[in-house]
Amino acid sequence: MDIVFKALNDKTRREILELLKEKDLTAGEISDQFNMSKPTISHHLDLLRQANLVVSIKQGQHIFYSINSTELDELLKWILKVKDKVKGKKK
Repeated sequence: MDIVFKALNDKTRREILELLKEKDLTAGEISDQFNMSKPTISHHLDLLRQANLVVSIKQGQHIFYSINSTELDELLKWILKVKDKVKGKKK
């Protein structure tokens, strides 16, 4: 889970996830939304992929990126579990 938090700790990576919640995009389409180099965007996408927050699927000459909702569901479950424990301590 450490790698998930590392990936989410960066504003650009969070913005990439925001873009991908709308639709699957290629690295080029994602890069077009930012004022940074394509290699920098590729690095961000690689970290998101390592954290299992996005998946990439090759279709012809393009690689499409999409959100891995399963990993986000697991993160949310963990956060809610911690929240419930903290709430229980406050009673």
